[in-house]
Amino acid sequence: MPCRTSSPCTPTAPHPKILFTHGLPTSHLLTLSLPPILGPSTRPKPPNIYCPRGGGGGGGTGTASSRLLYSYHTAAEGFAARLTENEAAALQASPGIVSIRPDRRFELHTTYSYKFLGLNISPGGAWAKSGLGRGSIIGVLDTGVWPESPSFSDHQMPPLPSRWQGVCQDGENFNSSSCNRKLIGARFYSKGHRANYPTNPPASSSSLLEYMSPRDAHGHGTHTASTAAGTTVNGASVFGLGTGVAQGMAPEAHVAVYKVCWFNGCYSSDILAGMDDAIQDGVGILSLSLGGFPIPLFEDSIAIGSFRATERGVAVICAAGNNGPVPSSVANEAPWVTTVGASTMDRRFPMFLRLGNGRILYGESMYPGNRYSKNGGKKALELVHESGGSKGAEYCLKGSLSRARVAGKMVVCDRGINGRAEKGEAVKEAGGAAMVLANAEINLQEDSVDVHVLPATMIGFKESTELKKYINSTRRPVGQLVYGGTTVGRARAPAVALFSSRGPSMTNPSVLKPDVIARG
Repeated sequence: MPCRTSSPCTPTAPHPKILFTHGLPTSHLLTLSLPPILGPSTRPKPPNIYCPRGGGGGGGTGTASSRLLYSYHTAAEGFAARLTENEAAALQASPGIVSIRPDRRFELHTTYSYKFLGLNISPGGAWAKSGLGRGSIIGVLDTGVWPESPSFSDHQMPPLPSRWQGVCQDGENFNSSSCNRKLIGARFYSKGHRANYPTNPPASSSSLLEYMSPRDAHGHGTHTASTAAGTTVNGASVFGLGTGVAQGMAPEAHVAVYKVCWFNGCYSSDILAGMDDAIQDGVGILSLSLGGFPIPLFEDSIAIGSFRATERGVAVICAAGNNGPVPSSVANEAPWVTTVGASTMDRRFPMFLRLGNGRILYGESMYPGNRYSKNGGKKALELVHESGGSKGAEYCLKGSLSRARVAGKMVVCDRGINGRAEKGEAVKEAGGAAMVLANAEINLQEDSVDVHVLPATMIGFKESTELKKYINSTRRPVGQLVYGGTTVGRARAPAVALFSSRGPSMTNPSVLKPDVIARG
């Protein structure tokens, strides 16, 4: 049993072990696991761990209960705990210890997709023959869930499967009544996150709202869960754009949510704890839309946990990542994981930019036309592109724009460094009236669309080059945004999305990754 961890820990049983450590430069989070060589029925139980009261641990403080974060039993056998560097070094030298590694932070990686894929409810279709996912349980490891979303209504959903052993965990603004026959389980994991960030959120992000519960303050988890298994929602739209029927790819499947990600990212100790519970809860599919750049499989907690899940018949689906078009940037490349890249669709949301010289540049935006016209969008505005400064004004970083220079004008913001929507917020705070988001050379003609806080459009690199040439050659350059609504029928779709991480696999080049691409 765990006791004090201020001195080196020694396993009491002579079984083969894998030892992982996680954490900050001054402390570690520790997990211990048995190798997945033996079958589930023959694999021995996790050894007891004890920490002798003497022996010089090198400065560790705190009781076992305060330093022990998680115990793993299914995705791995072991535990996660905070250790000093000296303690970690002593453990590494202990007999039977195979490896030690630090905690690793991962990043987070619609109404028409199913139609574009050719899915329909006809009796002979693939969707109907699959049962629309009825009876399946999909475990989503992400930022949590907003249970009030109509995508998680349990209208006409069957009872909970008898194999389900999970819970609906109480927390801030979330209780057991938040779950139903659709959203059948919800848990949250913050110990690894809190060990790395003693305050939540950290001081630099004090303005961010976060819930210590399964409730989703980010939106990413709600999006991924509804994409996988959202129930049918008629008349869905984003401020009138893309109106249609919203539903997930398995609309009759049950959903269990495991909140392992926070505004500061997702830590492997929390992820492994979520996988550990999900396997025991009885999920049949694990979905993880998170990751980082590739690392060796023996250092990858997701690869290790997913191997153990696969042993128990659980399919693991992971995102390839958003680091494209960089070659060999694909993450989650273990052979036993289905790695999914991103693709384009033939639906577009045009927002054209008409220049003062008569040229019209194609762009896209989800800023709604009805709000657009109310914010002075129908008149031409002076164009301004701040460049060459020391504050990153060309990227429209927060606080970088001069109100005297941009107030009442249409501001051109280069892609890069900060988020696309954040740039619009910076422009609005400085008094700007509209924004043009200009792709850099690495972005090429990528046409990702966003909901902005002010009239805005995003243009490709070719259009960006033409726009800047016009601004630099004209005494008073002006532009006008022209709303284009929603269009379908785009040629050359689907195609690999520019941001989708690319193969070949850096750690295992003999395995082709990603396995598939899909809309989401």
